[in-house]
Amino acid sequence: MGKKPRPRRVGAGVSAIDVPLSVLELAPMAKGATATEALAATTALARRVEELGYRRIWVAEHHNMPSIASSAPAVLIAHLAAATSTIRVGSGGVMLPNHAPLVVAEQFGTLEALHPGRIDLGIGRAPGTDQRTALALRRTMAGLSAEGFPQELADLIAYFEGRDDRIVAVPGRGNEPAIWLLGSSGFSAQLAGLLGLPFSFAHHFSSANTVPALELYRANFRPSRWLERPYASIAVNVICADTDEQARYLSGPGALAFLKLRTGMPEALVTPEEAAAYPFSEQERAFTEDRFADQAVGSVETVRRRLGELVARTGVDELMLTTMVYDVDDRIRSFELVAEKVVGTLR
Repeated sequence: MGKKPRPRRVGAGVSAIDVPLSVLELAPMAKGATATEALAATTALARRVEELGYRRIWVAEHHNMPSIASSAPAVLIAHLAAATSTIRVGSGGVMLPNHAPLVVAEQFGTLEALHPGRIDLGIGRAPGTDQRTALALRRTMAGLSAEGFPQELADLIAYFEGRDDRIVAVPGRGNEPAIWLLGSSGFSAQLAGLLGLPFSFAHHFSSANTVPALELYRANFRPSRWLERPYASIAVNVICADTDEQARYLSGPGALAFLKLRTGMPEALVTPEEAAAYPFSEQERAFTEDRFADQAVGSVETVRRRLGELVARTGVDELMLTTMVYDVDDRIRSFELVAEKVVGTLR
């Protein structure tokens, strides 16, 4: 970890970057589909990206969002880890304000005991939902502020280390997963650096803050029992298809779902045809276009160029790709194109 990425040549005259690729999976819920179908699609995708050589697959904790079925990451991680054999499986992330640290330690200690060396615990400080739903999860406003997060994180780590003789996390103590901090601003970046933890930044929805947050992480980094040098990844929206036009067409449902979420009217993913027919206002159109402005949506050549530029600009050690499209076959095909043609091979 911490090795500086080195550019390599892939294809005629196009630069790519030799860094590991991973997957951030949201278990998208298509309009009219059941949760069983959405989670079966996520399982199929996990098996395929393992075959393709992706390093890890993370699932994200979100609540009260009709387009996302990954509300219980520990449960889904257990299923995906059992359905695969080599790929690392984890959370991107568990939102710590929603849970008692002891519960998280016991859940992820159990996962690590079941699948030794394969579990990642990515931790975020946002609730992953609106404040009303966060209150329903937590049942109190205590712990929902940023000020309480460092102490809750310290408590969680202490349970894994067995530093409390009166309360023992079982499983937990002696079964510590790989711990990451996640963030979309400078707060978690700085904290991850001070603690010497790996850091993953949410470039997929906070691209303007990516470089400043990574700089803050590296500037504050202190060597620890986890890392000798900084190790950072970023999550990026990637939709790879045969042509730029096809990729933009496939991006429509995800863009519309994000718009609906931000306007307080969340809904499941509609078809690409329905998204294309939606009567966007000029302001809404600008919002959805800005959503993918610094991401990687397009043909093999376009995605290769955009990812290469992104790694060169940020110096990240790993890319985590997230692909929010309507049909699971299109999602899997996107990951196949990236593995087989954008970088040539992940093995």
